Amino acid sequence: MIRVLVADDHPVVRQGLCAMLDIEPDIEVVADVGDGAAAVAKALETVPDVVLMDVQMAGMDGIEALRQIRQHQPQAKVVMLTTFGHENYVVPSFKAGAQGYLLKDVSRAELVDSIRRVAGGESLLERSPATGGVTVSPRELEVLSCIAAELSNREIAERLFLSENTVKTHVGHILNKLGATDRSGAVLRAWRHGLLAEAPEGTGGANHPAGG
Repeated sequence: MIRVLVADDHPVVRQGLCAMLDIEPDIEVVADVGDGAAAVAKALETVPDVVLMDVQMAGMDGIEALRQIRQHQPQAKVVMLTTFGHENYVVPSFKAGAQGYLLKDVSRAELVDSIRRVAGGESLLERSPATGGVTVSPRELEVLSCIAAELSNREIAERLFLSENTVKTHVGHILNKLGATDRSGAVLRAWRHGLLAEAPEGTGGANHPAGG
């Protein structure tokens, strides 16, 4: 049995997740909680195989709860489940040690499959052995590395001695080449394609929108 802890501050969502998982023959919900502090306490008490963690919760948010769980249980497997897809949440989640990040509109089949994969030791960020045909220029790679290091367009411009407009142009080209809609997606896809040396959890959270 895969033992799962569900943490979400919306009771209806939490109950729905539990109901979906309870019908799976190989999954058992060992606890469900409504805030980050309770998630940490229950994770330490029950030692689940997988934690489904909402990002935004009252009091302690999901990312801080993830950090605390991983501090006490380095092998803990946590999947972030949220309505938010913005870079402010995606990359910091992997930086804190999440094995996956799913939006709440995910299908039940995909949710269950993700839990099984993570419980089996997989990451939902599978790295490709090759670039998959994606190529970036040396300058774009410099800009991409700066994005992964949490720098804003202004900070990138100062570091690389470029104008901010030039940086914005490079960022736009990078997003187009990687098929990404925001900076976090670019970082995650670049890592998957082998364009960045470090995994997202080592890159930091890019807390700036694509335009600046």
